[in-house]
Amino acid sequence: MKSANYHIGIIGAGGWGSALAILLCDNVKDVSIWTFEDAAVAEINEKHTNTTYLPGVIFPDKIKATTDSSALSGSDILVIATPTQYIRSAIQNYHFHLYGKLIVNVAKGIEGDTLMRVSELIANVSKINSDNYVVLTGPSHAEEVSRKMPTTVVAASENHNSADIIQQVFTTPNFRVYTSQDVIGCEIGGAMKNVIAIAAGVIDGLKMGDNTKAALITRGLAEISRLGIALGANPQTFSGLSGLGDLYVTCASKLSRNRFVGEQIGLGKSIMEITSEMKMVAEGVFTTKSAYQLAQKHGVELPIIEQMHSILFENANPRIAIKELMTRQTKREWWW
Repeated sequence: MKSANYHIGIIGAGGWGSALAILLCDNVKDVSIWTFEDAAVAEINEKHTNTTYLPGVIFPDKIKATTDSSALSGSDILVIATPTQYIRSAIQNYHFHLYGKLIVNVAKGIEGDTLMRVSELIANVSKINSDNYVVLTGPSHAEEVSRKMPTTVVAASENHNSADIIQQVFTTPNFRVYTSQDVIGCEIGGAMKNVIAIAAGVIDGLKMGDNTKAALITRGLAEISRLGIALGANPQTFSGLSGLGDLYVTCASKLSRNRFVGEQIGLGKSIMEITSEMKMVAEGVFTTKSAYQLAQKHGVELPIIEQMHSILFENANPRIAIKELMTRQTKREWWW
């Protein structure tokens, strides 16, 4: 089937779901975007804007918003663009039918309690075949994609044909898609970089320097790789777009919600104060707890993740946490 003939359904009208809807209008027949918020549906359909998430961006007329989940039943490709912690409840409570469709996940997280990656979560809740699942991930801020700034990402699936289809459907002159078969590595890289980004924000809030942030990014990537490899990922994945690429942009950018959360912590605010004032979800807060628990379950040493867990959930002083990282027993750089 040619890209122009695909019907696309998107679950979630946040920044990323909206940006992808805009992008896909260049390639496909129609795009339907679902949200439970009546006001968002009215704004998208009547004003062709979504000012809460993408202020100043105009939506093509081809995009139709709805609160009716059955309106997405005729989609060939279903994009899941809700925060990880709400995917299970959205699918179950709104009765989305995933069977027989190509499922594209763009959320970056690990489900709390179950410690499932999104591919595992979706298989658990909907029983879809893994061949029909693709994760689309990489360094890609919604604000920039919606404004057609050059961006590169990776589509990963156990089924190379499925990844190829998504590559074809999503690629535009400003959005370049590579393919991979390492679903585990791409999901772990996309999830855990958010935790390291919170730590990067703490460094910014404490007014520490470039040396400090470079050390954090480098050693953070080592921890992401260590856990990913323990779960069965390809080590090479972490030097690519879903590893180093996504980690860099999330740690460095002022658009990063997770970096913002860390910066506010470094400035002295509590996590409750910060998240209560935010409209958008910072996935890294949830992922910190999940990654910490996964590390314990699999016997993987993750010092930065451990200290971020202490800061977020045990009220640890960020300066003391950094000192503890710096004064750990010395060792070789590559020791695992």
